[in-house]
Amino acid sequence: MSYPGNRWLLASISAAALVFGIVATAQAVDEEAARALAKQSSCFKCHSVEKKKEGPPWNTISEKHKDMAPADLEAKLTHHITSGEKVKFEDGHEEEHKIIKSDDPAAIKNLVQWIMSLKAK
Repeated sequence: MSYPGNRWLLASISAAALVFGIVATAQAVDEEAARALAKQSSCFKCHSVEKKKEGPPWNTISEKHKDMAPADLEAKLTHHITSGEKVKFEDGHEEEHKIIKSDDPAAIKNLVQWIMSLKAK
């Protein structure tokens, strides 16, 4: 037998699980592992967290793409660091973006989510 209160309780539990799932995902970023992978892959040669180098600072990436859904931005960044696509520099020359030195999808996802978590100050 179904009671109206059961639907409300089920909806409340589902909503809470969704919220806690999102929070847990956001907190699951391992900054130390992300920095280690970035260092191993020579990302810091062209990028930094806060300062402009040859590439944009990572703390401006989310702001630059603020109109994008987080899942779309994650997919875009993942493609960018794993595909070797061409990037254009301020002086006009182009070269292939270096590919991240990992075959581990979880490590790549962690790096991308760490970059996405950085905010411009």
